[in-house]
Amino acid sequence: MRRNSQRSRAFALYEVMIGVTIFVVGVLSLGRSVENCMNAVTLSAQEDRVRQVLANRMAEVQATPGFPDAKWEANIETGYGPVKLIQASAPAELKDEKNLDVGNINRVSLTAEWNRSGVAQTRRIEFYVYRAG
Repeated sequence: MRRNSQRSRAFALYEVMIGVTIFVVGVLSLGRSVENCMNAVTLSAQEDRVRQVLANRMAEVQATPGFPDAKWEANIETGYGPVKLIQASAPAELKDEKNLDVGNINRVSLTAEWNRSGVAQTRRIEFYVYRAG
């Protein structure tokens, strides 16, 4: 009888060890998932900040009288590191349906460059600006 009792206790110990192991694996997996979610939120916030920088500069260009600067650069601190904003502008050289030149329209390109964990990132938008003249 004593022998069965010892086997029963040993078997119970194995059950507890297996249960603890499964629990630890589950907790580690959950921790990794939470870490991945936090990283995704940070990356999304950084991307949103860069989009906002580009949108703000586009609004400035559109609201400024006259033609946009042909070349313009600035470093902007976003809270996630510096973003280099590069603007290039040139006449659009568009033609109408009669193949005539359409003047007073410039094509503006805004490029944002920054590093994320040592990896270069770039976002770019292009738009047209019309100045009556």
